[in-house]
Amino acid sequence: MTHKELFTLFIVFIALFLFGMTIMRAGLHNLAGDRFKHILEKMTDSPWKGLLLGAGITALLQSSSAVMIMAVGLVAAGILTFKQSIGIILGTNIGTCLTLEMLAFDLSAFIMPLLLIGVFLIFLKNQITYFLGCISFGLGCIFVAMHGLEGLAFPISSLPFAHSFFTWTNNSELFGVGLGTVFSAIIQSSTATTAIAMGFMNDEIFGLTSGIAIMLGANIGTCFSAFLASVGANHSARLVAFAHIWLNLLGVILFFPFIGWLSEVASSLTHLPSLQLAHASTIFNIISSLVLLPFVHWYAKFIIFVHGRKN
Repeated sequence: MTHKELFTLFIVFIALFLFGMTIMRAGLHNLAGDRFKHILEKMTDSPWKGLLLGAGITALLQSSSAVMIMAVGLVAAGILTFKQSIGIILGTNIGTCLTLEMLAFDLSAFIMPLLLIGVFLIFLKNQITYFLGCISFGLGCIFVAMHGLEGLAFPISSLPFAHSFFTWTNNSELFGVGLGTVFSAIIQSSTATTAIAMGFMNDEIFGLTSGIAIMLGANIGTCFSAFLASVGANHSARLVAFAHIWLNLLGVILFFPFIGWLSEVASSLTHLPSLQLAHASTIFNIISSLVLLPFVHWYAKFIIFVHGRKN
């Protein structure tokens, strides 16, 4: 297979992964209707409730970006206050880990049943079955993409340029963070970025510390979606986006010196490389969110101090 064919397939599988995520999220979102927005409005009177709510809705919608964009919109509309949104922000980072934990397992045997069931349900003349079909078909596409990316890991790593690139990633954790940040911002998905790293780890192209560095960077890059959603919105809505950026940025800065420790803990939990990275992501996001939770009031003041009050 030529270099051009390898990278073309790589792009195709990334596109398929994002397509599957989009279809699955659309099915989940429409299946729930506007109930999520109503719940967000009614159950954010304390940071703890906001965290649990943000984690739960993100786990259901399989998209921290979607929940963050929703939170920005609710604050822009004056339905939520900026301080109420912080609990949701903390929860979204935890909720998104469920996807990675699921993707870490080899579920290739379910690909064909999921696709066939999805197609069958989509063509039934019923709104509920249509949305369920979208969920099933989207999940099948995600597993196809994961399987394909894992199969491409070794051929791509054997290319001279790619080999040098992966060597830099393995030799420099800072480079890995930068790579994860840029790639996640471009494709608008921290999940996809980390999932790609999982595929390369399964083929022993990346070590666990490199995968963790990329995962940390992906958490920064995913903030770009909420930032874009806040452009042109009112000042309070922009503060939500800034709070999301600062949360992930500070979390990465604090955890960066402890990548080795995080690697040891994740390695002690399982021998599967992809599952180790999923566990590392879960540990990072849970600790980052829970550490900040008691200081939500002061964190809100910090964001307002740094980015100014409404004029």
